[in-house]
Amino acid sequence: MTDIIELKATDLAAMLCSRVCHDLINPIGAIGNGLEVLADPNQAEMSEGARDLIASAAKQSRAKLEFARLAYGASSTAGTDIDTRECERVARILFDIEKADLDWQVPLILLPKHKAKLLMNMLLIAAGSVPRGGLVTVKVTGAAGEEKFEFNSKSDPEKRQKTLVPSGSAGLLSGMPDEGSVDARGIQPFYTGLLARMTDMELDIGIEQDVFFFTAIPKSKDAEEAPAAAESAKAEETKTEEAKVE
Repeated sequence: MTDIIELKATDLAAMLCSRVCHDLINPIGAIGNGLEVLADPNQAEMSEGARDLIASAAKQSRAKLEFARLAYGASSTAGTDIDTRECERVARILFDIEKADLDWQVPLILLPKHKAKLLMNMLLIAAGSVPRGGLVTVKVTGAAGEEKFEFNSKSDPEKRQKTLVPSGSAGLLSGMPDEGSVDARGIQPFYTGLLARMTDMELDIGIEQDVFFFTAIPKSKDAEEAPAAAESAKAEETKTEEAKVE
């Protein structure tokens, strides 16, 4: 059985930084290009288009930064919980620049920080399942401490784009990527899986009847205790074998 990949803290931080830079380089570059046009008196006829470009790129930059701060960063360091209203605010800013629409069915509750981060990272993966547009629905149900996250999405039929599971995401979420290693391109789903393991949540992802589904449910106590019981049994077996040898 393949082991889950364990990244050093420095490697994880470096790859997440690389991911944020990748998301921001294009819109920030577009802002720079627009400013250059505005500063050139020979391109006065293009000034209106340059202003539109700057406004659009600034909107994209803000959305990506707001998302990164909540999903990857140390926001809300003053406490350990994050209000789902803040999650919704950031989610709607993100979907202002995404091609899909958002159906947010999440009650007003406080989520532990890492669970809130898991929710937001799952949302980004769900958005990637309908790259040309569609509807992404997110639900949170269950009592405090036993929350269940459910995402569903379906592509807009007029866009002629099938709903899909983002490439390689299943392996990365499990911590056992198909390529056998993690790079900056796959760090976001890998980090999502890491958050799920940190919060004792079990992930499931796939397509059913042309609808994408992505869920996170609390692991059962039996499932959590099974590895420890197996390890204990193995240790006991080793002691027995050693006693026989003696």
